Amino acid sequence: MKSHLLTGAVALMSALAAPLAHADLSFDECMRMLRSAAPSKGVSQAAFDRFTAGVSPDETVLESLDYQPEFVTPIWDYLAALVDQERIDDGKAMLAQWSEVLGRVEAEYGVDRATVVAVWGVESNYGKNFGSRPLVTSLATLSCEGRRQDFFRGEFFTTLRILEQGNIAPERLTGSWAGAFGHTQFMPSTFMRIAVDFDGDGRRDLMDSVPDALASTANYLKQAGWRTGQGWGYEIKLPAGFDASVAGRKARRAVSEWSAMGVRQIDGSALDAIDSQAAVLLPAGAEGPAFLVFRNFNAIYSYNAAESYALAIAHLSDRLRGAGPFVTDWPTDDPGIARAERRELQQLLLDRGHAIGEVDGLIGAKSKAAIAVEQERLGYEVNGRAGMKILKALREGQ
Repeated sequence: MKSHLLTGAVALMSALAAPLAHADLSFDECMRMLRSAAPSKGVSQAAFDRFTAGVSPDETVLESLDYQPEFVTPIWDYLAALVDQERIDDGKAMLAQWSEVLGRVEAEYGVDRATVVAVWGVESNYGKNFGSRPLVTSLATLSCEGRRQDFFRGEFFTTLRILEQGNIAPERLTGSWAGAFGHTQFMPSTFMRIAVDFDGDGRRDLMDSVPDALASTANYLKQAGWRTGQGWGYEIKLPAGFDASVAGRKARRAVSEWSAMGVRQIDGSALDAIDSQAAVLLPAGAEGPAFLVFRNFNAIYSYNAAESYALAIAHLSDRLRGAGPFVTDWPTDDPGIARAERRELQQLLLDRGHAIGEVDGLIGAKSKAAIAVEQERLGYEVNGRAGMKILKALREGQ
């Protein structure tokens, strides 16, 4: 028995000698390793003990580690759910409700209110969907299991520093599986660098202070290179035979060069040179909507490095200003559906006897399985996707 204890102690001491090295440790061993490293990361061991007391691993976060909807969801589905009439109407209500605060945010950071509110709408549905996972639990799990442990350990220690500084009460600090939290879903390290106390209460609180969250978001975009008074871009019309290989967010050219190639605004008018350089974005290829994007698009993109995400915020901001939907249709015969339509689809599935659970507009595993059953019955491609084609079929009683 004693030899086993010595062997275990030697293994643990070896891990502690290089506290952030990867090791094949149990969760408890990993937490002891992290505790030993806490002081070097700006966290007292007393705070570590206080905020991690009783923490056990949440293996479900590992299921999300390799899944990001921004990269696997068709762009027409992604935007249909994020920029629907509900989110537009709610966003306009938020613009009115928080007009005074947003005016001060614009004056302080130079980012227009529609863009700030669009980030809020996409990230948490205006504070309705924060995420319910305790950050300490999620980040402790990701610090000890799965890939990218070094990254998540940094976020874990930063979370403990946020709590030790008293910015947010421990019981309030919940968020996404990866550790993003608050009205506009900052990662802990982003919070530490960017978040501001805009309501003057002495705390930076993205959970319970809308002013702090809106100002922090504007500060983020400002630090990311936002240019005051400039737009993100606009929809364009491509000339016949356009060479799609010259497109891409990073393939910036002078606006005059794009004009010389025959690129025009969607209404056929000459390009508006918001900035001297721009890129052509083709999120669904040359047959779908095309956009001329400027530096401010890249500032939005930096918030969450996915072009579909940035386009959702950019488009929602336009809709909040009163603009209409894209002129060009997406290249699909089965368009995406809004949240209200997703709820309708779920109700139709329930009416047909499928046990999918609550009607919430979220197409989870049970809804997808039920859709797949109906697709097979109708002779459609079986993929479990919630699109307009299956919705219309069930509406019509097929």
